[in-house]
Amino acid sequence: MLHGFGGTARHWDRVLALTDRERYSPLALELADADPMSIAGALDLVAAAEPERFILCGYSMGGRVALHVAAAFPDRVSRLVLVSTSAGIEDERARLERRALDEALAIAIEEGSTEDFIARWRTTPLFALDPGWVHELVAADTRRLSPAALAATLRAFSAGALEPLWGRLDTLAMPAVVLAGERDAAYCEIGARLAAALGSGRFQLVGDAGHRVALEAPEAVLAAFA
Repeated sequence: MLHGFGGTARHWDRVLALTDRERYSPLALELADADPMSIAGALDLVAAAEPERFILCGYSMGGRVALHVAAAFPDRVSRLVLVSTSAGIEDERARLERRALDEALAIAIEEGSTEDFIARWRTTPLFALDPGWVHELVAADTRRLSPAALAATLRAFSAGALEPLWGRLDTLAMPAVVLAGERDAAYCEIGARLAAALGSGRFQLVGDAGHRVALEAPEAVLAAFA
């Protein structure tokens, strides 16, 4: 399991609490442990941590990384579960503009505190409709990260930094489930397109959930593993 930006492996706690340990041996990785802090380092992190065959699950930023892992190790990924994510920014100019915005944000994060980032991120339109308890869970998780760690993961794994994979999705033949919360209109559209582009993809709309599906509907994520 690969978490999103601003989070840690603890993002998956509510999914792990429901997981049948006789059926699965779940492992939530810390993308901040990638060495080097790059997509190559993330590929090495997953390759070293996982058994020969595994189900791969990624949320948001971690979903983009998961697609790169699946493309690098297609014979090792038995199933792909993607939560509130995309295959990247296709237009090169738009991607460069996004990278510049991400770099500005990374600098602002480094110049402030983790609490400053929490307050800023909470107001992002993507999370505007999240219930208060979700904001509190996310804040508690983000407090485990330093500004330096937040900035480093943003620079390494943002949508502006990673190569888009839309043109390679039809080569991924493993079964795939793409989840998006019904309040997350943009990622519902992206998720449906993503599922259609994958070789064996299926899109699932998750009711009464926003972008952070694993927090609001952990049972939906768990069901996608089967």
